[in-house]
Amino acid sequence: MFKLQLPTDPFWVKNVVESNIEEILTDHAYCEQKAATNAITLIIQNPNVPELVQEMAELVKEEMDHFKRVHEIIIKRGYTFGKERKDNYVNELLKFLKKGGGENQRTENMVDRLLLAAMIEARSCERFKVLSEHVADNELAAFYHELMISEATHYTLFIGLARKYGKGIDVEKRWQEWLDYEGVIIKSYGKSETIHG
Repeated sequence: MFKLQLPTDPFWVKNVVESNIEEILTDHAYCEQKAATNAITLIIQNPNVPELVQEMAELVKEEMDHFKRVHEIIIKRGYTFGKERKDNYVNELLKFLKKGGGENQRTENMVDRLLLAAMIEARSCERFKVLSEHVADNELAAFYHELMISEATHYTLFIGLARKYGKGIDVEKRWQEWLDYEGVIIKSYGKSETIHG
């Protein structure tokens, strides 16, 4: 569905995630908070696009609900919710984001930001699928299966908005560029107890 070029090795779950569930949950909670922040950023950058603003407002609520649910699992298990973790994967994706330009670039920048969000959601969905299928913890397996479906919906939303508002832009070509770029950087990940790490 996503055409991601490198699937996550299930051994990531067995060898990395299960050795430190507390850390993966903390990282996951912050990923949800950052997803909500990204939706707010899209609102701030595109106040003149009513449908986008409405969709992102709904997404903010959903992402913060996910944050709350992960945080509740952390509390229930007696874990410590630590400080925010850097997401090196997302920071590398940000380097590929088109920036700058004047009014003429506004649409292109918006479309690229939507494709960035679609890429993050696609990889998150893929990671949640691997988690749901391979983690030994039944509660987390069910939770990540549910969130996998949600992330797929978010991916569809972002890619759909990019196609809708990308008039005059070859969105499919740019999406393939994102896939190619992500296919290179993801080779460095899958070794740490973070959602994208």
